[in-house]
Amino acid sequence: MNAFQLKRNAYGRLEFTGAGGERHEGVVPVRAFPVAAPGEGIALVDSDGRELVWLDRLSGLPGDIQTLIAAELESREFMPEIRRILHVSSFATPSTWQVETDRGETAFVLKGEEDIRRFATPSLLIADSHGIQFLIRDIQALDKHSRRLLDRFL
Repeated sequence: MNAFQLKRNAYGRLEFTGAGGERHEGVVPVRAFPVAAPGEGIALVDSDGRELVWLDRLSGLPGDIQTLIAAELESREFMPEIRRILHVSSFATPSTWQVETDRGETAFVLKGEEDIRRFATPSLLIADSHGIQFLIRDIQALDKHSRRLLDRFL
């Protein structure tokens, strides 16, 4: 049995009840490793940012709590995954990139090469001029044309 309860209140906000009966409204799940391990290391924090509980794995929770946390994370996090790079306006920055993501085709402006961040794994995070983060989960999984365009910036 869980040491806590989690539900949505009448206003659609997450409500946490701890083992001792303390209640917190407006609870927010926060991933420790959103790219490398999205299903691991999730903290539930109160409206002041204080950690209420640490969850090692999302998959270890009962289905209803998993669903609540996953829905809340999805509504807060917007990180389209780039599947293909269709066109780049220029190999100098700023440049406009036309990409195909898991959410459809879009265009964004890359201000500078420093907005492309590498991870230990073959992943990249690309921040556009508005601060939206685009994920490339595996550079090697991209098609040859996309890798060639990307290589000009790495």
